[in-house]
Amino acid sequence: MALKRVWIPSPNYSSRGGSGVRLIVLHTAEGARTIESLGNFFASSSAGVSSHAGADDKANTIGEYVKRSNKAWTQANANPVAVSIEACGFASWSTSEWQNNHGNMLNNIAAWIAEEAKQYGIPIKKLSSGEAQGNGRGVCQHRDLGSWGGNHSDCGNGFPMDDVIRKAGGVVTGGPSQPAAPSGKAPPFPGTNLANYIEGNGTSTWQGQMSARGWTISVDDAYGSQSEKVCTQFQSEKGLSVDGVVGPETWQATWTAPVT
Repeated sequence: MALKRVWIPSPNYSSRGGSGVRLIVLHTAEGARTIESLGNFFASSSAGVSSHAGADDKANTIGEYVKRSNKAWTQANANPVAVSIEACGFASWSTSEWQNNHGNMLNNIAAWIAEEAKQYGIPIKKLSSGEAQGNGRGVCQHRDLGSWGGNHSDCGNGFPMDDVIRKAGGVVTGGPSQPAAPSGKAPPFPGTNLANYIEGNGTSTWQGQMSARGWTISVDDAYGSQSEKVCTQFQSEKGLSVDGVVGPETWQATWTAPVT
């Protein structure tokens, strides 16, 4: 059964400029708890932001704010190539909170993914950060876009991404997608070294790429002791200066050094 789409138009959109859609991006609203309240926020031109759709706990219903043919304003440089949905929830929610109390919302998001994937011929596949920021086609969270997408951390560690992919009709392989080889091109260095428990500034982008390379690391947008340990081991393995700090050289190597 097709989703019921409640049209609440936002003036905050623009042309895709000829770009094709390759990303289906999931967000958390971090405030609005209904598609109507979210739509009212997006309806103000002074807000300066928007999303294509929103999902709350009403069964088989989503809010629609920007037509998919246009560019919504919610993930910075990724806007031209993305369609986006805002879950009316919080990145701080645990997996049990999502699954036990917001099953309708997860079902709505999954159904929306399936409809958008069919529209654009996008595989229902969970993308790694490297794939999302490269040329990958599939589904990702806002945080997977790193600095390119505005350095956000939603939908959070507790979001049941694999369950949503399965509900949408996709296949989960059991772990993060791993590239067969390095991409050969790193995204722009964020300009700030990653060290000393820094949050943001490309931290989740680097963590996501290290995870895609096969390292055990949390993609939590916070550069703590685990990230420092992985960085140190990676630097030693690749013959870099070993200091546990992700500077320009280590950042570049994360995308270009051979996977061993």
